[in-house]
Amino acid sequence: MTSCSIGAGFAPHIVGKPAKSQTPQTCANWLLNYDLQRCTARGSAHRGNVLRPHRTSHKIQRGPRNPSCATMTMGASGSAGKGKALISVSDKQGLEKLAKGLSDQGYELVSTGGSAAALEKASLPVQRVEQLTGFPEMLDGRVKTLHPGVHGGILAKRDEQKHMAAISDHNICPIDIVVVNLYPFRQTVTADEAPSYETAVENIDIGGPAMIRAAAKNHKHVAVVVDPNDYDELLQHLSGSSSAQEALQYRKRLAWKAFQHCATYDSTVAEWLWSQIGGSEAAPELSRPMQQVSSLRYGENPHQPAAFYSDLCLAEHGKGGIATALLHHGKEMSYNNYLDGDAAYTAVCDFPEPSCVIVKHTNPCGAASRGDLKEAYPLAVRADPTSAFGGIVAFNRPVDEELAALLREFRSPADGETRMFYEVVIAPGYTPEGLQKLKGKSKTLRILEAKPQAPQGQSLRQIAGGWLWQRADNLGPDGITFTPVSQTQPTEQQLADLAFAWRCVKHVKSNAITIAKEQRLLGMGSGQPNRVKSVQIALEKASQDVEGSVMASDAFFPFAWNDSVEMACKAGVKAIAHAGGSMRDQDAVDCCNKYGVALVTTGVRHFRH
Repeated sequence: MTSCSIGAGFAPHIVGKPAKSQTPQTCANWLLNYDLQRCTARGSAHRGNVLRPHRTSHKIQRGPRNPSCATMTMGASGSAGKGKALISVSDKQGLEKLAKGLSDQGYELVSTGGSAAALEKASLPVQRVEQLTGFPEMLDGRVKTLHPGVHGGILAKRDEQKHMAAISDHNICPIDIVVVNLYPFRQTVTADEAPSYETAVENIDIGGPAMIRAAAKNHKHVAVVVDPNDYDELLQHLSGSSSAQEALQYRKRLAWKAFQHCATYDSTVAEWLWSQIGGSEAAPELSRPMQQVSSLRYGENPHQPAAFYSDLCLAEHGKGGIATALLHHGKEMSYNNYLDGDAAYTAVCDFPEPSCVIVKHTNPCGAASRGDLKEAYPLAVRADPTSAFGGIVAFNRPVDEELAALLREFRSPADGETRMFYEVVIAPGYTPEGLQKLKGKSKTLRILEAKPQAPQGQSLRQIAGGWLWQRADNLGPDGITFTPVSQTQPTEQQLADLAFAWRCVKHVKSNAITIAKEQRLLGMGSGQPNRVKSVQIALEKASQDVEGSVMASDAFFPFAWNDSVEMACKAGVKAIAHAGGSMRDQDAVDCCNKYGVALVTTGVRHFRH
């Protein structure tokens, strides 16, 4: 950062402009002397040790430079002046401490509107921006800093003689520090009471981003700060003994953060505007602001670096889910924990009744709905105890002490001895006693509390060189019609079980098959290239419980005889649901009629890749 302090090399006798061959420091010294001579000529009054400008006309004239540009200022502590710091913030957090720190280090404060008022109230010396520009705020505050007196002072290259001469000729002061944060547009449009269109538009900041971008572009000479959390570090760097290279690297980082801050802000405004005109259509252009929450130990595998980001788009605001979960206990979350946790919690939140879902490698391996979670949890484990071990357990109702005690001591149904181990437990809440009890299960068990979020909104998925956009699959059994197409009609219990199996199959990777009975998952087959194999796996897991069960398929059956449908009928399945629409649908009907099995079609499929 270029220092404007009076120091060695200042030559008060210099009157003419420096030659091109002279150094930038000589140029700066000449400008300083030029300012002081002009200030003296115009009779600037001293108040204490600080040079104060005369009130200027609102008409900008070429000629002597604004006397306040003479950087022979003294800070509150009596230190020699260094330059100007422009402060214009909506978020006043830490403002007084920052401003006092800058003033103590010799920076002259320039500010706007509410920021200036706050500094004056704190008895800090501050020059209002209209005094700097000689032009008043206008258009209800829309125009305050959009002026060459501001942007020229920010954008001038301190090491380029013609730049410094130009701003001097036009009465413009260099500005070395820019501290700006923007109108609270996001807070405005996400308020509980939606604002009017006009109110939202008025909260779109114009001057702020312009100053931020200008300062970030000229980061070789100007430091720009957009985050109150960076104020202490800024003061530390300014008062420290960093080398020129270290100082430049610091300003580069601030510049990156400034441009990213503006990009996030603009993305939010664009998203909101599209919501006003585009409805539910995919936008022609799309940007997705994200903020890093934490770095992760590694990705899916130890050789893959990874990080976790929260989604800042308006569509996700206040929606809950795993990304906003509170970690009550246990180790830090891993990349795979987030993937599996999201799959488990999204699935269990899709069930209206009190339910438990257990996930392994993003697939539900156990699920059950009951009036009491203490009944649902053991039934979910029974579906596949081997897969459940080391998995993710999710509930859609709060966990109390009794349920926590059951989770803590429950033994595997496979052998009746092995205490079940889990990576993560997720629920929308815990009683104090329940949380304390569950913490005793393991020091490493991750206990998460998250606001429920069933599938909703939009879904983005990355492919090489692009992204795929779609609306989330939020269609549940209550939104479709189960149409009987067989001679045997499903009973009320079978229809209820088919709805449960259908809700489960929606969350299983294709080709997906689920077998269920009495609102609990008995077995599932997932991710197989052919549907026959998925049926075989599901039947194997259901084992002796398959008799009298129901089966759901995420898509239609292309074949029936000596294939999936007949295999299920022979095994003891009594009702089947599939999407329908195959050229051989009649074969499935005929097969079910032969075995006295009820067959229903949904007209809907749930592929999940």
